[in-house]
Amino acid sequence: MIPWHILALTSAFFSAAAAIAEKKVLFKEKALHFSVLFAVFNFLLAIPFFFFINYSLLTSSGLLVVFIKSIFESLAFLCVMIGLKNLEISNALPLLVLTPGLVAIFAFLTLGEALTGIEILGIIFLLLGTYLLQLRLRQKFLDPWKAFFKSKGYYYIIAALILFTTTSILDKAVLKNFKVPLNAFMGFQHLFLAIIFLSFIIFSGKSKGMKSTIKHSWTIILLISIFTIIYRYTQYNAVKLAPVALVISIKRISVFFAIIIGGRMFRDHNLVQRAIATLIMLVGAVMVVVG
Repeated sequence: MIPWHILALTSAFFSAAAAIAEKKVLFKEKALHFSVLFAVFNFLLAIPFFFFINYSLLTSSGLLVVFIKSIFESLAFLCVMIGLKNLEISNALPLLVLTPGLVAIFAFLTLGEALTGIEILGIIFLLLGTYLLQLRLRQKFLDPWKAFFKSKGYYYIIAALILFTTTSILDKAVLKNFKVPLNAFMGFQHLFLAIIFLSFIIFSGKSKGMKSTIKHSWTIILLISIFTIIYRYTQYNAVKLAPVALVISIKRISVFFAIIIGGRMFRDHNLVQRAIATLIMLVGAVMVVVG
């Protein structure tokens, strides 16, 4: 059996490759059009999983949770793509590292779970990294936060963070509590995602431009789908073997890979500063998890 940390690191590598390629596509394609074609390709690549499902182990309650999780997943993905389209990759992706901190704060506020000293310190590191990420020369103390909350792109990233907090918890519930086999999870989740995104494009009346996306970008979107199937499969395997927060924290290393490589490719501003801010946030995320 492959160790969970190897699976999580493999997931991080392919997640970074997918993020860089996504940013490249979003320079010329609309986020919704990209997401629809991406979801369809993902489903087509996931079809082989249906041949390895032990259908006797499936339950209607398990599939219902997978469907609900897929709704949150689709909305979170679309929010990230819109944010990524409107922000530089080195400015948008690091904010996804905030997920463990949000989970800890959510558990504290709603479930009454106590925050340890190291968790509180980790949250402080996350806030410090976020602040440094927005800081510019000659700015006043509150200016980075004002810029953060005034930017439309950041609203989508914040929405995605909230949704990802929910999907991270549901991932564990699907695989452990409801005991949905991994092959069934991979197959049905991508089927549901394709249906949901196709419904988005049909009922929103925004299908104009889909033919152009298919014609000009289908090859790179197919490549992104391959990367995505690999990173999701390895991530879910890791989640079966280790705490979900720990797996997500290691997978978030992909953000550092993506901003260093993608930031240089796309000539992002203040790349060194943003890389340092991301490292601080990663340290904070790990402290929250181990705390």
